Amino acid sequence: MLEELHIQNFAVIDRLELQFGPGFNVITGETGAGKSILIDAVELLLGGRADTAVVRAGSDRSRVEGVIKLDARARLGVMAVLEREDLLDADDPDYLTLMREVRLRGRSSARINGIAVRSEILSEVGRELFDIHGQSQHLSLFRPRHHIDLLDRFADLLDVRARLAQMVGELTVVHAEMRRLRDDEAALRRRADLLRHELEEIRAAELDPAEEDKLSAERNRLANSEQLATLAAEAARLLNGDEGAQSAPAVDSLMGVAAALAKLAQIDPAMADDYALAEGMAQQAQELALTLSRYASDVEFDPYRLDELEERLELITSLKRRFRAHSIAGLLTYADRATAELAGIDDSDERLAELSRRADELLRQIGDISARLSRARAEAGDALSQQVVRELGDLRMERTRFEVLLQQAEHQAGCIVGERRYKFDAKGIDDVEFMLSANPGQPLRPLAKVASGGEAARIMLALKRVLTAADQTPILIFDEVDQGIGGRIGAVVGEKLWSLTGEHQVLCVTHLPQLASYADVHFQVQKALDDERAATRIRSLDDEGERVTELAAMLGAAGEAGMESAREILAAARRVKVTLKRS
Repeated sequence: MLEELHIQNFAVIDRLELQFGPGFNVITGETGAGKSILIDAVELLLGGRADTAVVRAGSDRSRVEGVIKLDARARLGVMAVLEREDLLDADDPDYLTLMREVRLRGRSSARINGIAVRSEILSEVGRELFDIHGQSQHLSLFRPRHHIDLLDRFADLLDVRARLAQMVGELTVVHAEMRRLRDDEAALRRRADLLRHELEEIRAAELDPAEEDKLSAERNRLANSEQLATLAAEAARLLNGDEGAQSAPAVDSLMGVAAALAKLAQIDPAMADDYALAEGMAQQAQELALTLSRYASDVEFDPYRLDELEERLELITSLKRRFRAHSIAGLLTYADRATAELAGIDDSDERLAELSRRADELLRQIGDISARLSRARAEAGDALSQQVVRELGDLRMERTRFEVLLQQAEHQAGCIVGERRYKFDAKGIDDVEFMLSANPGQPLRPLAKVASGGEAARIMLALKRVLTAADQTPILIFDEVDQGIGGRIGAVVGEKLWSLTGEHQVLCVTHLPQLASYADVHFQVQKALDDERAATRIRSLDDEGERVTELAAMLGAAGEAGMESAREILAAARRVKVTLKRS
């Protein structure tokens, strides 16, 4: 609820601080005292047009600030905006502070919880918390997009609508993926051709993960075959010796050493191990000489085989370079990935067909739910119209016709209902608009185009009465609701406004004492002179006598008779309120 309203230098208000209460808050006062200026200030606070004409003469700026206590319902309504704009006050989440300032020079400013915001954000928050009835541009009733929500709350269709919205959301995702696949189809085909060509190259190479090391070793031997044969022959010669050489061959020398050590060991057994060592060395030298001789004779230079090896290794190197692999194993891993990707691309046609089938299925399901919603709305629209017309009759608008218009538009890509396709959104296939004929003989026309300020406020009152349990707006403000009606109907309007306070905080500006008698909190606005300038003063009438005096003044009755009449209408209102509380 709106707990506090602070106004500075706004029109004829120099400084004003109001503390509103829950329930029915009524503002009364003589004509021209500035009652409706309070409504203008609230409209500015909620993002209305910032006109420098509102700045009080002699001041350089106007400022309006409101403190709102959020119950669970109000918090739910504004939470999305506050979270999106990072405006939550973690230290005091149950309160919301709105501020608007208009300067004579420079731009206006707006704040929520002390944080600067655009006026559009104030408007967005304001729409969730307030309905101001009296000036048509501020009525939620005059926003046709809002009508379907009012009707669906009245008919208790929000759960069904939530299921529909979920399906529409899934369909949006399906359509997005279908568009992506179709948009990417040419690129995917090119990618598939490239992958097939690459796989053909890799598979044609018939790669073995171990072959590169073997091939490199063989190529190294062939490329150096002459040097290998020369070195092996030289080593064998040194071991076996040459004919006519002056020095003994190494093998013969080692055999001589072994023979000498054999004789030593016979004399001194301690040399037996040394003898064995020398004998082994001589035998190994003989075997090594034989191996080297064979190796030297077996080494061959095969230029054809060397060319084969060079070509194979060059192919492997080229493939590694092209596919950025460090080894044959890396090439084979790339081939596995390419195979998997190609399989995915080849499956895209099937995926597209699968998505198309799911889209058709969703369109049928959306059509079924939308048709069910449409039938329920038609029934609820009739019931709503009958109840609103009854309420309007109580408000001296008994000749007014009110109907709920439901329209659908066919669309070739729409959801499927029977044999037809209809345009749809997350709320279904219906466009809902409230229609009104205020006078006999006049055709039904959109509500916003035919209702005057006072009529609109009374129509909204009738709707609020019918929709009170379903309506989510916590704070209702009525101005001009008593326009063109007398005291008897004023009492009826007061009763109906007060009956809304079970679900809403209600603020009302009125000149009718019968309506004001239903107030839970009563404010009196007075016009005064401050330094020869007009000024507006407002005070809460907390005392019973003060209320009676104000109601008597509103009745225009002087003396004790006027006071007694005021007491009577106040007592009558209290009796009605007691009866309503018991029912």
